[in-house]
Amino acid sequence: MKIGIVGAGAVGSTAAYAMLMRGVGSELVLVDRNTELAEAQARDILHATPFAYPARVRSGGYGELDGAGIVVLSAGANQKPGESRLDLLSRNAAIFGEIIPQVLDASPDAVFLVATNPVDVMTQVSAAIAAKHGVPACRVIGSGTILDTARFRALLARHLCVSPKSVHAHVLGEHGDSEVLHWSTAKAGGLPVEEAGRQLGKPLTDADRAHIDDEVRHAAAAIIKGKGATWFGIGAGLARLAQMVQDDEQALATCSILTPEVAGVKDVALSLPRLVGRSGVVATLEPTLTGEEEKALARSAGILKAAFEGVRV
Repeated sequence: MKIGIVGAGAVGSTAAYAMLMRGVGSELVLVDRNTELAEAQARDILHATPFAYPARVRSGGYGELDGAGIVVLSAGANQKPGESRLDLLSRNAAIFGEIIPQVLDASPDAVFLVATNPVDVMTQVSAAIAAKHGVPACRVIGSGTILDTARFRALLARHLCVSPKSVHAHVLGEHGDSEVLHWSTAKAGGLPVEEAGRQLGKPLTDADRAHIDDEVRHAAAAIIKGKGATWFGIGAGLARLAQMVQDDEQALATCSILTPEVAGVKDVALSLPRLVGRSGVVATLEPTLTGEEEKALARSAGILKAAFEGVRV
């Protein structure tokens, strides 16, 4: 499958590299307004093909996206230290207003993977722009909380001293400060994590839960403070989403799409467990929530809806 990446900065180029290393995509095309950057990134990634998979990797303009089955949107301004994802909104919405119509002119049937922050609001912005060209919301997928979910699983696994692949836990809502760690259904080895911890001699105390919650919720801020931005984790997550689409996996991911109603909030993009296949998101699973989780998800949805309502699309 031909895959386009619009925005050849750290996130876009890392996503392309991760796709190459996973064997996702037969052709990768990097597009950036800085054509020298796109060309340099494409050449660098191409030189890794002897160590990975024999994909064709090149840079180009929007016209070179013709026939692409997936287009990653990673263009936009970077998040600054101390700046929330929602603060980026006004700067990035205008950029997408120029990009998306050009992508659709070249590849009207592509599935969009949105990575630009604030990703949930930018997903809703993208869906609104794409809808004017007849694109259904299920084909505009934000990376959402795939990375937060990965962090949650990794930290629970570390505490329990088990493989992250043996832990199943989700982060719902916003990819950001109001996200909801879905503790009530978190499992390890098929058991609730509290019971798994008891049997493994690694009990989960309230202090442990609070520490994991804080690490998941503030991981991006800590990384940004240290190196200015995050790219490895999200690059790997985008490659995994692209694989789900390419292979029509019907696999589960906590990704973000425009959703008719969540916790009483209508028409908002946020993350829930969703099945992803060739046509985009093919189904959404409604999670079972405690009363506190329901309130937290409603708050998260309200924050995102309010942010989008301030944008002219």
